[in-house]
Amino acid sequence: MQAKVRAARAASIVTVALAGLLASAHAMAQVDVSDAWVRGTVPAQTASGAFMTLHAHDTAKLVGVSSPVGTAELHEMKMENNVMRMRALPSLDLPKMQDVQLKPGGYHVMLMGLKQQLKAGDTVPITLKIEQNGKVTEQTVQAQVRDMTASGQMGGGHMDHKH
Repeated sequence: MQAKVRAARAASIVTVALAGLLASAHAMAQVDVSDAWVRGTVPAQTASGAFMTLHAHDTAKLVGVSSPVGTAELHEMKMENNVMRMRALPSLDLPKMQDVQLKPGGYHVMLMGLKQQLKAGDTVPITLKIEQNGKVTEQTVQAQVRDMTASGQMGGGHMDHKH
């Protein structure tokens, strides 16, 4: 009988420990990133865009981006008075349990001052700075470089880039 009680206690300790590990892993996972990609460039091109879907398990905010391939900024493109305008954003809200898409023609990561050509098949590391519950953490994503003609071509029409 005592052996069964000890086994039950040990099993319950293991269960509590595993639950704690899963909870801390969940807290560390904070934001899921899917379908991260970057539009490829031609040799002399110095800018491109990076796109992905962000899914926060709890309310969060994207407060910064960086990449070793050049300067990275969070941007938004939208039509205003029949003119496509692009502007830098200080942050982007990530509502709890909702997908936020960074896509051509909308929110995106602008990569500028590129140090080299981005070729289809390469990967680009992008570090996301995420604020959640008063703490800022960093999460690095490996974005696949796609052909420069990848869907959702940015541009077309007039573009007014202001900071």
